[in-house]
Amino acid sequence: MQRPPPQGGATSGPAKPVPRWHAKEDPFVDQVDTTYLESLLGYNARRAALAVIEVFLERMARYQLRPVDFSVLSLITHNPGITSRQLCAALGILPPNLVGMVGALEKRELIVRKPHPRDGRAMGLHLTPAGQKLMQGAERTAAELEGEVATRLSPAEQKTLIRLLKKIYL
Repeated sequence: MQRPPPQGGATSGPAKPVPRWHAKEDPFVDQVDTTYLESLLGYNARRAALAVIEVFLERMARYQLRPVDFSVLSLITHNPGITSRQLCAALGILPPNLVGMVGALEKRELIVRKPHPRDGRAMGLHLTPAGQKLMQGAERTAAELEGEVATRLSPAEQKTLIRLLKKIYL
């Protein structure tokens, strides 16, 4: 059995460099430097989105709505008869992803499909009375949430922020 080298005594061979994490200097920072990340648009947009989405998920749980479900239902609310193709274009959703979502909303009896009046191949999406009732509450909840999250911004700053964000994705 080999014995470990004696503590504090001489060892054979050249001294090995001490890895940084074993150095005697304090390897921990007192204050995290986030300057670079905070200069990135994506980082700031994501941090802001996470702050809002976390509360949104909590508040929409009673309606059993995810952000994308809410967006789809809101567009149907304000655009009765909208087609799946129009929903995909407005929200940047791929058609295969929307099919299951629309099916689930139909199964919950929140929406119905009706023949489109001008395009015989298309079906328009409409809220059911249950969907209308759910969306009245959900949109009221979303508006309250927006009001709470935006308290740090003046009305003019809110408009400017929305305008600038739209410039990125539109």
